[in-house]
Amino acid sequence: MTLDPGAAWDAATGSPVFGVLLTLAAYQAGRTAWHRTGRHPLVNPVLVAVLLVGVVLWATRVDYAEYLEGGRLVALLLGPATVALAWPLHQELPLVRRAAVPVLGAVVVGSGIAVASAVVVTGLLGGGELLALTMAPKSATTPVSIALAEDNGGLPALSAVLTIVAGILGAVTGPWFLSRLRVEDARVRGLAVGLASHGIGTAQMLHESRTAGAFAGLSMGLTALATSIWVPLLVPVLVPLVT
Repeated sequence: MTLDPGAAWDAATGSPVFGVLLTLAAYQAGRTAWHRTGRHPLVNPVLVAVLLVGVVLWATRVDYAEYLEGGRLVALLLGPATVALAWPLHQELPLVRRAAVPVLGAVVVGSGIAVASAVVVTGLLGGGELLALTMAPKSATTPVSIALAEDNGGLPALSAVLTIVAGILGAVTGPWFLSRLRVEDARVRGLAVGLASHGIGTAQMLHESRTAGAFAGLSMGLTALATSIWVPLLVPVLVPLVT
């Protein structure tokens, strides 16, 4: 009895193990490249991993749904990983308490501007109502963004992609941009990146310092809450004006 290579490959790629191994290998390659380039912001491990997974799936002609069988198993760790962000926040609790009022004010204003600018820019660039509804919650974490897009008539799948792209871009360019503006306060840096880039940006800020990571995690959580309030308030008013 001979083993058909094609059947063996289909069986291997159809297994959840394939998605898990590919995801872990791609992320490890991203971390290795990041360290070897002196932690250059453009070589963000998540960005490298996304590109590598995409290239491998394209080159091997593996369907995304097959890859996702294992990818879902890795995604299950997002919950515990998010909860773990509470630890650096707990360690920096005295700083957080002293900055409570400015933090709340910054998050409320910043999240409102993020929603409004997403809708307005989409409309000015010729995007339709559907795209504006999809773009509006992009600064929230992915699960919140998906839920808000679905509730407000957007495309949940596309909103998830846009949210991830926003997170990667913020993690890559946010620290660099803040440095160019000579913003050195770890609290401010963490707050800004966490607001704009949710979990991916928060992970990046944890590499800068515990304080930056703590404020980024706090900002990420508060932004998700504030965005869920701003979207139903601002979107019905702004969308008709710009689309």
